[in-house]
Amino acid sequence: MADIEILDNGILVATLRGELDNHKANRIRTQISASIFTGQVRAVIWNLEGLGFMDSAGIGLILGRMRDLAPTGGETLILNPSTTMEKIFNFSGLGPNIRHCTVDMAIGEIGGVLHEQ
Repeated sequence: MADIEILDNGILVATLRGELDNHKANRIRTQISASIFTGQVRAVIWNLEGLGFMDSAGIGLILGRMRDLAPTGGETLILNPSTTMEKIFNFSGLGPNIRHCTVDMAIGEIGGVLHEQ
């Protein structure tokens, strides 16, 4: 399951739970990319705290949205991945984007306005 919220400050928060497979990744990709390409999004926060499983499609989902944001200098943060997922992200070069914190703390780091959850 994925909850996707675009905040007034242009930060998209994608909270992923359960298992992320290719089918789910494709649906999420379509929605987030459309929001990036229409200029609604300047940063993406991936909250993975409730995600139990992610295959290679999940890595591709995150890397692809980083590529979508690159022309505008957009930022990406990956929050609270499991130990196994964190190892995979580190091998993929995404280690600097990982944070172990709350969504509000990540929003503050990106320069957004904190919000109530």
